[in-house]
Amino acid sequence: MHALCIGLMSGTSMDAVDAALCRMDENRVVGVEAVHRLEYPAPLRRRLIDLQLDPDTSLTLRELAELDHGVAETFAAAALGVMHGRPAATVCCIGSHGQTVFHDPQRARNSLQLGDPSLIAARTGVTVVADFRRADVARGGQGAPLVPAFHLASFGTLTPCAVLNLGGIANLTVLPGSGTAYGFDTGPGNGLLDAWIARHRNARYDRGGQWAATGTVNTALLEACLDDDYFRRPPPKSTGRDHFNLAWLQQRFPALEALPAADVQRTLVEVTARSISAQLQRTAPDIRRVLVCGGGVHNPVLLASLRSAMPGVTIESTLAAGLDPDQVEAAAFAWLAWRRLQGRPGNLPSATGASAAAILGGIYAP
Repeated sequence: MHALCIGLMSGTSMDAVDAALCRMDENRVVGVEAVHRLEYPAPLRRRLIDLQLDPDTSLTLRELAELDHGVAETFAAAALGVMHGRPAATVCCIGSHGQTVFHDPQRARNSLQLGDPSLIAARTGVTVVADFRRADVARGGQGAPLVPAFHLASFGTLTPCAVLNLGGIANLTVLPGSGTAYGFDTGPGNGLLDAWIARHRNARYDRGGQWAATGTVNTALLEACLDDDYFRRPPPKSTGRDHFNLAWLQQRFPALEALPAADVQRTLVEVTARSISAQLQRTAPDIRRVLVCGGGVHNPVLLASLRSAMPGVTIESTLAAGLDPDQVEAAAFAWLAWRRLQGRPGNLPSATGASAAAILGGIYAP
């Protein structure tokens, strides 16, 4: 017997809320029935990005409450969009990741996502599961990345391989032929690329890598960026836009603005590709197949750089394994919600560093 679950996801890029209506069997997603994508209102997105970039910024409780409400309304609208008139009673649950605005599991020992799940439940009439990360953090974990457990459930029969999510921050899941699966955030994915083109060309992202393709890699900038302790740190580890941002870039290379802007964009592509390839080689040198998902899969310049940095490794979309690369993360949170309702753990301690497997998320009735 199959159940229908909705996954809602907005990552560090905040380009849109992705919704996926998934058909589940007892253990996994067996199909995606429908998808919907809804952009944040521009003022809301700008304020959320500002919070991510500077978690020490001044924010009143009223502003925080308004942001929480605005995110929830957008998530609810995305869920209703993917339901497309389907009766609420036919949907088992909604898994809402919410919007991360603060993530510091080591010093603050917390990870905060906005998007009131009670409001989403009220708007849709469907039970919502949300707040997935903090049960892992409470057990000493990073609370991230959470998708490796889903990658294992979805692609575990294809081992040995790795799954690479190219969002604003990139994360990697290693599924070895034998031994324990694990994962970690590798560092920048599309986030630096998006920020740089937004500053210089007033665009949300570099469509098809077209602007980067006009530039040339600057070796000095590349080496300065890659000389960051985060890349050398062993997993488990997680990071975010509060670390890898344009202020970080300026700090790494003070002469940044003297360089041709297109050269910087092309170099940032290489930073993403080289940081990923070096960490995969260090942690799993025997992997010869990488399945790619996330927005970066649509950037042929980035994919070409990854292939150049990893000769002998097959790099292909997760579509080759049966799951659309644009649907993987939303589907992961449908799966995590389904796991919660079944009373099954959703984290992978080898990825997050938690002391034990945990049942993730709270349940919010409509």
